[in-house]
Amino acid sequence: MKALLLAAGYATRLYPLTLDKPKALLEVAGKPIIDYILDDIKRVREIDGVYVVTNHKFFANFTAWAAKKDKAFNIKILDDGTFSNDDRLGAIGDIDFAIKKEGVKDGLLVVGADNIFDAGLLDFIKFAGSKKNPNCVGLFDLADRKLAIQYGVVSVDDNSKVTDFQEKPKKPKSTLVSTCIYYFPSEKLGLFSKYLSGDGNSKDASGNYIKWLKDNDSVYGYVLGGRWFDIGDMQSYKKADMEFK
Repeated sequence: MKALLLAAGYATRLYPLTLDKPKALLEVAGKPIIDYILDDIKRVREIDGVYVVTNHKFFANFTAWAAKKDKAFNIKILDDGTFSNDDRLGAIGDIDFAIKKEGVKDGLLVVGADNIFDAGLLDFIKFAGSKKNPNCVGLFDLADRKLAIQYGVVSVDDNSKVTDFQEKPKKPKSTLVSTCIYYFPSEKLGLFSKYLSGDGNSKDASGNYIKWLKDNDSVYGYVLGGRWFDIGDMQSYKKADMEFK
């Protein structure tokens, strides 16, 4: 199994902090956001390689970061060749780019490098293994529909199969929201190219792909425990920093 960390965004909502530093390398409670994820990945024995896909602007930042890490992590930094927010590949585009560039043929754990959580990826991977050939998404229960309107809202059946996906709905059907934590089995990796070849399919927000999988294949949702933050602006960044101190 391989892990892919998505870190190719330009984080314009966090300017000026991210003008010259990628969001994933910002510190939360004195530790880079991406290090929390990497420490969690280390506990999943099935993972034998870690890719970090970034843009050309921050490629050197991540290369320097990776050089200081234990070689046992087997980290490889990928440059998607973009220079600005205007020409970015988007989350789905970057996943497809990494799969093709590295010829990935293993199961793939994908995590947005601006997600910080303490639920643990090991249980998520165990859940994925309990299903047959699953696409899986990590979910978080906000327990408040008013908060859910800011996210992709998911409904699941009694077997944890995703039955509905709404992107930032005005009237959420549930309090379960999609995180940027996914598992895709090796035999399903080709679906990214199929999705991207479709007319009007967005290559940016990864939730669009989950909605497409719900309609064209299948996807299961695992509810994470603990705390979860999607660091997208200064408010969420400061809140995460306070929570994890």
